Amino acid sequence: MVVISRIFSRGYGGLQSAKIIRYAVRGNSSTAAQDSVQESQINKPEQNIEQKKVIPDRYRFIYPEFLPDPDPKYRNSLREKLERMDMLARRTHIAIPEFYVGSILAITYSEPHAPGKINKFVGICIERKGCGLRATCLLRNMVNNQGIEVLYELYDPAIQKIECLRLEKRLDPHLRYLRDAPAEYSTFPFDMEPEYLPEDTSVPVNEIKVQINPRPWLEKWEQQELRGIGELDLSERRIKRAKAIAKPWEKYDLMKKYRETIPEEDQNEIFNEVHTKLHVMEIAGRRQKHKRTFVRPQKTG
Repeated sequence: MVVISRIFSRGYGGLQSAKIIRYAVRGNSSTAAQDSVQESQINKPEQNIEQKKVIPDRYRFIYPEFLPDPDPKYRNSLREKLERMDMLARRTHIAIPEFYVGSILAITYSEPHAPGKINKFVGICIERKGCGLRATCLLRNMVNNQGIEVLYELYDPAIQKIECLRLEKRLDPHLRYLRDAPAEYSTFPFDMEPEYLPEDTSVPVNEIKVQINPRPWLEKWEQQELRGIGELDLSERRIKRAKAIAKPWEKYDLMKKYRETIPEEDQNEIFNEVHTKLHVMEIAGRRQKHKRTFVRPQKTG
C-alpha cells in the first residue's frame, strides 16, 4: 500500500501507474518463485539423506558379496550389475542365511557319487571371501580323526540348502589356525540341531582363545596379529623376527584402508538397487522360520 500511494503521489497517469504496479507484482512473484525453488533445492538433499538412512548399516556385513572388488583393475559396472541380478534370482530359489566367520553351517548339495545323489556337510566357517558370483565359504570339520575342509561357492546351482546351525562371530577375520589346533576346536556332530537366536538381538561374539599345537605350523601365526590364539611357545629369535617384520603403523594408514574398501557412497548406491528385493526375502525367511510342520497324530491301542 505504501508503494501504491507513492506511485499516485508522483502524478503518473492511470495507465502508466497500472503498468508500474503490474511490473512490481511480476517481480515479486518471480522472486517468490525463485525462493521456493531454492528452498526445494535445499530440502532435496535432506530427503535423499533420509532415503539413504532407510538402508540398514548391517547390510555390508550380511551381504558382503554384493560389494564389488575394490581393486580398479577388476571393476566393470555392467558385469557387476548383471551379477547382482543373477544373485538375486538365485536367492529366490535358495535361502542363503546370515553367517560369519565362526558360524556353524550345514550345506546340502548334489553329489553324483553319493548314495541318493545328495550329500550334507556340517562344519565351522573358517574363511569367507570373494565377491559377486565368485563368493565362497570354507567349512572345516573332523571326520574319523581327520580334518576335512570343503570349499563351497555360495551361488553354485548344485547347492540345494544352506542352514546356519549356530550364528556367532569370532575375534579374527579367518580361522585357518584351526588346522594347527587340537581336534576339539573343529569337531561338530553331523546331526547337530539348529540354535535360534531371539529376534532383534545382536550376533554373539565368541571370544575363545584357541591353543595351538607345537610347531611345525602351516603358517607363521605370530606374524598375523591374531586375537583368537592363546600364548605361543616361541623362541626369542622368532619373537624378534616377528617384531621386526610387524607393521603397526598400517592401522593408521587411511589411504590404504580407502584403497582396500568400497566407499560408503558406492555402498549406498549398490544396496539402494537391491534393498527392496532383499527386504522382501528377509520377511519371507522370517515367516518360513516360524512355520512348524504339522505332524498328524497316530492312534495308539
